[in-house]
Amino acid sequence: MNHVLSNWGQVAMAITFMIGLGTADTAWSDAIGTENSMTSSFSHPLSSTSLSEQQQAVVVLAALAAAGDMPRLNTALDKALETGLTVSELREVLVQLYAYAGFPRSLNALTELMRVLEARKQRGITDDPGREPARPIPQGDALLAAGTANQTKLSGSRVEGPLFDFAPIANQYLRAHLFGEIFERDNLDWQTRELATVGMLSALIGVEPQLQAHMRISMNTGITQAQLERFCQILKVGVDEHTGSRATSALERHLANMASPSR
Repeated sequence: MNHVLSNWGQVAMAITFMIGLGTADTAWSDAIGTENSMTSSFSHPLSSTSLSEQQQAVVVLAALAAAGDMPRLNTALDKALETGLTVSELREVLVQLYAYAGFPRSLNALTELMRVLEARKQRGITDDPGREPARPIPQGDALLAAGTANQTKLSGSRVEGPLFDFAPIANQYLRAHLFGEIFERDNLDWQTRELATVGMLSALIGVEPQLQAHMRISMNTGITQAQLERFCQILKVGVDEHTGSRATSALERHLANMASPSR
């Protein structure tokens, strides 16, 4: 087994998917204004040390949605649309929220997105609807196989252990539904899904092991240490100090484990 992926890391990652911020808004505007967005795809950063304007917007809105901070989420969603994020991309992030913070927070956030879109429409703004998934979602055994492959690739090794010996149906749900039906939806790339996930978990209290596990998973998608350090600063400025500090602590723990894989 990969030393970096400890048994606890496997359990922590699985539990994450089973369970389900403040500074002024102008501060976040200043923060995201320091880095320009890509012209081709928001999911690709400018460099190995930066996050695009759209990525930063996703980080903040995901955390606010997980925290249930609807007034600030309203503002964050409006700003996210101004960066060029599409309706489909924002909707996809907020649907995925249910896997980490539960259906109530996800449904409330989706309702807030509808309010923002209607308000923008009343102001004469037409937002890009984006696209729906282009790749057909597998069904039956093929869905379970695709989900298992996605889970293994993201984790760095096959996810198994005492937890799934105790509750094997839990891993089947994870593989078929989350890693299958959701991660097979290609209108949002995996890096963006992970940035959103870490933002969500950073806003929640008591999920430190899961947050640390997703720091590792994020790096498995190609997100760099420098980008995650930038991520933590964005949370501190755009959400609040506590949320940013939780992310920073989780990243530090993950990096320490990388330096000492035999722990």
